[in-house]
Amino acid sequence: MANATPSHLGIKNAASYSSPQADESTVNSASFAANNALFIRVFSGEVQARFQAQTVLRDKTRVRTIPSGRSAVFNAVGKTTAAYHVPGTEIAGSNVKQDERIVQIDDVLLASTFVSNFEEALNHYDVRSAFSREMGDALAQTYDRNLFATAGAEVLSPSSAIADQGVAEAITLDASPTFSELVDQIYVAARKLDEKNVPENDRFVYVSPTVYYGLLGVDKVLNRDFVTGNGDFADGKIFRIAGMGIIKTNNMQADHSSTSVDFRSKYDANMANMQALIMHPEALGTVQLGSFGMSTEAEYDIRRQGVLMVSKMAVGHGVLRPECIIGIQTDGTNNTLS
Repeated sequence: MANATPSHLGIKNAASYSSPQADESTVNSASFAANNALFIRVFSGEVQARFQAQTVLRDKTRVRTIPSGRSAVFNAVGKTTAAYHVPGTEIAGSNVKQDERIVQIDDVLLASTFVSNFEEALNHYDVRSAFSREMGDALAQTYDRNLFATAGAEVLSPSSAIADQGVAEAITLDASPTFSELVDQIYVAARKLDEKNVPENDRFVYVSPTVYYGLLGVDKVLNRDFVTGNGDFADGKIFRIAGMGIIKTNNMQADHSSTSVDFRSKYDANMANMQALIMHPEALGTVQLGSFGMSTEAEYDIRRQGVLMVSKMAVGHGVLRPECIIGIQTDGTNNTLS
């Protein structure tokens, strides 16, 4: 008698998928997918919904989908000038500098889980929702970490300007840093962005939870003598500093170097000293391969007596406008703000 696939997963009995001539040690995976199409769509939708809910950068960078290929080109156009015309002189036209950035797609990023029939029978809860949540979380965390590492690497080792628009900058705090000083330097960063003509809309400040909650104790952030309607100490909420939204994340202030974490070499950046990262959505670009845009596959393996579920996506990240990135860091001797 053939074993049944996990009932809590909502997957039908695998025995119905084998042809009469098929060997009992195999299952027709095409039939499995066809008979469980609704389950796969629901599970895939849950993974994608969780991914979108957990990532903080997906809607704060430029995202481009390509139907095929390995890379995409993002164009950058510099500024032109205006001048008074002298009657009778020829108008030659100003030279507008142009440049481009090519963003490569990485290998397939995936999250997977295997559920055996026996383990499923022991569970008393809906494992589909639990597993889809964890897989969506895993993809979102890696997605954000790679984007933060891309920006951090640019701050730590600035590349050349794009179309003469400027480069990324780093601001270093004093040897005995404080949260109050960090607030002051966030204002300095806002001024620097203004001087580069970076649009004021959609600027964000990314900080770790430790820094986020430490900022609650700075009078200039929440004290009503300085500001109103900018958050609530009791609720642990801060909305803005220098007009820029404050977002807390565990994926910014970390050692993204290849020596400590199994990341790809292109995302090699040690950001342990980074206390705040200020960016505009034009700073970073993401390319995703259309045919691999967050898809999910599931297959029952009678030889292993369980179901393998895989959610995957093919994306790559790169810097588009480095002048839109400013990092605020400690000098490395003392990373604890007071």
